[in-house]
Amino acid sequence: MTVSDHRFLHHAAPHIAGLSPYVPGKPVSELERELGITRSIKLASNENPLGCGAAAREAYQACIGDLGRYPDGGAYALRRAIAAHHDLDPARVTVGNGSNDVLDLVARAFLHPGQESVFSEHAFAVYPIATQAVGATARVAPAREHGHDLNALAALINERTRVVWVANPNNPTGTWLSADALREFIDGLPEHCLCVVDEAYFDYVTEPDYPDASAWLEDFPNLIVTRTFAKVHGLAALRVGYGLSHPHVAELLNRVRHPFNVSVPAQAAAIAALSDQQHVTRSIRHNRDEMAHITAGLSGLGLGWIPSVGNFVTVDLGRPAAAVDQALLREGVICRPVANYGLPNHLRITVGLAEENARLLDTLGAVLERPA
Repeated sequence: MTVSDHRFLHHAAPHIAGLSPYVPGKPVSELERELGITRSIKLASNENPLGCGAAAREAYQACIGDLGRYPDGGAYALRRAIAAHHDLDPARVTVGNGSNDVLDLVARAFLHPGQESVFSEHAFAVYPIATQAVGATARVAPAREHGHDLNALAALINERTRVVWVANPNNPTGTWLSADALREFIDGLPEHCLCVVDEAYFDYVTEPDYPDASAWLEDFPNLIVTRTFAKVHGLAALRVGYGLSHPHVAELLNRVRHPFNVSVPAQAAAIAALSDQQHVTRSIRHNRDEMAHITAGLSGLGLGWIPSVGNFVTVDLGRPAAAVDQALLREGVICRPVANYGLPNHLRITVGLAEENARLLDTLGAVLERPA
């Protein structure tokens, strides 16, 4: 059966039949297979170019002898390590196969047909997917300067709203909300409405007024905060993240959580990563320095970009990004066009290693000099 063969489409639930799947960044292996290219670099998926730290690597390797055993389904040690890291009760912790998994758990536990979720234009693509996958309705608030407009989000909330998704910082724009603005917004939500604050890029932010929403859990029983080990901790391949919430919310999320959703190596590496502050500091410093290198290079090319506090920057090419992206791919440079986020002229670039960033800027400059 070919991909275009839809003989079973009419058997699917209507909300699934109309669902567009998440499209990840193109893997290096796929590009090299398609075009016969070698020496490709990937700056498309907001991964940590330094990889994981030595402590996480050693913990992972120590698990090799246990691969025939199922993991601890309750992730006892990992949940306690996360709870200690945040100075919270372990009953507030829900582990996930990446933080995306926790977002999906929220949708499955708290959304169903006839209900709605609200999120911002240009926000993370998983929010509409998770909403539509359970038959609920997604409502999109217009963005303000490429970021969340909290007044516009609040205007969409009604008696059917059960979840509001807030990415802070936002992906793919890198924009962020201040502590005062976000707290006031959460405080104004009705009791029947959960607020999910997605903090996947939390560790990279150095702005003084950027909040740690996990510190507000005692104040807001309807708050869920999600984090991931895929970014600053460099464990993207292992797929491990978590949610922090009121214990009653966490208990409901765990009712729909798949058994053994975080593997043995992932649990061990994540526990080790939490205590490896040296690697976190090194990753943050590298990101700061190389972000400055990339943005200076973009300025030198006469390009604008959306100011970002994450480990990526979204550049305005001033023309449709699809053709530029294809030209970069032919040169072995993988970035992320974001037309599916309503930004057809923009390209998201992950901060890579110094030599990767230099190659990206050289290649982008050469591509832009060619006739359109």
